[in-house]
Amino acid sequence: MAERLLWSPLRIGPVTVANRVVFSAHLTNYATQDGLPSEQHAAYYAERAAGGAGLIITEEHSTHPTDWPYEKLIHGFKPEVLDGYRRITDAVHAHNTPIFAQLNHNGGQASSMFSRNPVWAPSPVADPLFREVPKAVSRAEIAEIIEGYATVAARCAAGGFDGIELQCSHSSIVRGFLSPATNRRIDDYGGTLVNRARLLLELVDAVRHAIGPGLALGVRLCGDELIEGGTTIEEAVEVARMVEATGQVDYINTSIGVATATLFMIEASMHITPGYATFIPSAIRAAVGLPVVGVGRFKDPIQAERALEDGHCDLVGVVRGQIADAEFVAKARSGHTDDTRLCLSCNQECVGRMGLNRWLGCIENPRTGRESQGVGKARLTRAPREVLVVGAGPAGLQAAIAAARNGHRVTVCEREGQPGGQVRLAASVPNRAELGDLVRNQVSECRRLGVEICFGVTLDSAEVVRRRPDKVVVATGAVAARPWWAGDAPNLCDIREVLEGVAAPSGSVVVIDEIGFHHATSVAELLADRGCEVEVIASGMVVGQDLGITLDMETWWIRAGAKGIAQSTELVPMALVEGVLQLQHHPTGQMVERTPDWIVCAVPAVPAEQLYFELRAAGLDVDRVGDCVAPRRAHAAVIEGERAGAAV
Repeated sequence: MAERLLWSPLRIGPVTVANRVVFSAHLTNYATQDGLPSEQHAAYYAERAAGGAGLIITEEHSTHPTDWPYEKLIHGFKPEVLDGYRRITDAVHAHNTPIFAQLNHNGGQASSMFSRNPVWAPSPVADPLFREVPKAVSRAEIAEIIEGYATVAARCAAGGFDGIELQCSHSSIVRGFLSPATNRRIDDYGGTLVNRARLLLELVDAVRHAIGPGLALGVRLCGDELIEGGTTIEEAVEVARMVEATGQVDYINTSIGVATATLFMIEASMHITPGYATFIPSAIRAAVGLPVVGVGRFKDPIQAERALEDGHCDLVGVVRGQIADAEFVAKARSGHTDDTRLCLSCNQECVGRMGLNRWLGCIENPRTGRESQGVGKARLTRAPREVLVVGAGPAGLQAAIAAARNGHRVTVCEREGQPGGQVRLAASVPNRAELGDLVRNQVSECRRLGVEICFGVTLDSAEVVRRRPDKVVVATGAVAARPWWAGDAPNLCDIREVLEGVAAPSGSVVVIDEIGFHHATSVAELLADRGCEVEVIASGMVVGQDLGITLDMETWWIRAGAKGIAQSTELVPMALVEGVLQLQHHPTGQMVERTPDWIVCAVPAVPAEQLYFELRAAGLDVDRVGDCVAPRRAHAAVIEGERAGAAV
């Protein structure tokens, strides 16, 4: 029954979707420098349409020149966008998939850096991320906002879109009006909920008038802002009732959190339980008769089916799942779930890259963000070669995948008894287990492509030469390094030794964080769970500073506090003498000391590059990829593996 419901069609106003899986709106940074839709937009959305998505909703289209919160935003207010709109809709419609455009004005959740104009909001309340006091809009400016939405909606209709979605949720001037935390007006647009919802209802009326009855119209609402004095589910339900009462809206989409203050709950990482936000569409669906879209880290079709079967929603938003695998829907529907490249919810190349003002990608799918360039497509060779890959970490496996995809005969040799390299170790920490899906996904694809993977095989240069491969890809990773200040002191180990079970620290433990990511924090939690008294020491201003990019910082702080993990910052290790760790406080130069029972180091590794240079010297056709080039993170390994394998 659940499967039949997931794949059953549904009518959304004048539009019928073939199934209940929605590729919901999300930022991509694919727009051109002047704010126009790009060829990459068209290729990106078309690929998800070809992969079986029931409905595609584009990223936001800005409705007014005062709204320019990040560099490569689609400027829907420019007439020049029309050609790009038609390229996108034509590309998606070629696969018989409907596509809606999301319209938005980010309001006070923005910056004047790009526009050089003050940002607009209902009240002069500074956003906690941008910290810029906005201009409270006048009645004339409210009318200008409404006119902007109507103009862009009409332009989207002319551009071939099948519907319009009004973004009134996590980052929107409309959300700002709806929320008592940011709307402090005393006129007809402030105070009571009816007044705070006035702008939304006027937008609904104006947009419906602009697009007529032939297009669908939806509203995306925030069910709980998760901030003090903000919108709660009770008020969100009342707003949903008001929206339905207009008789002009065809569906309601949902969201949770505020895109700056509580962003970590909107684009939740693997530390947040899948389906965590279903209480919002469930409550709204119980109050209205319109179709309701539910979101909240649905990783696989089973979770999506369960949400539908349990009555939480009528459609399910699956974004990162389709970023990781454009064929998510088609594979699920055909029963090829084992071939699905499951999202890791690591947030490194999607959310993280966006936070760094880069275009959206995916840690495990090198094609994402490069669809228009043809990356990741098979180019079958007429002269298959024998390819030997040394190392079955993410770089080696991706090289094998790319080479086999093009028709080459590929063998992977791994000295350990199982694949994954450092990713396998990282996934052994309980709260990082989903990272292991990267290895599972790659191994599954290797098997499908006929790649032979041999475990427990250590290859030296003589053995590689004896095998006489046509091409060698060295992916031997990196080895742990002992920090310069440690000398030969006992009871000091690397995080890898802890995860491998080679070392078993006990008592009081200091974890040195010189990498600034999950390395130190994950092992710190593991040791705290084993009963150790743990302190993480970092030379930076915060422990695990890059956790902020992947939206893991807040949950790390919560868990660290619950487990009693101490955090000390701006301390640089200088020496370890007779069990005394000497540290310099970077800002002041003062020296402090620690005398732990154990020291665990999360420090940069050293590339294991010897085999590569030996094979080069022997005259073989050889490339190297991943950490044996330079120790980095998994996304770099996957990208380099793809490049090397595709170039064979």
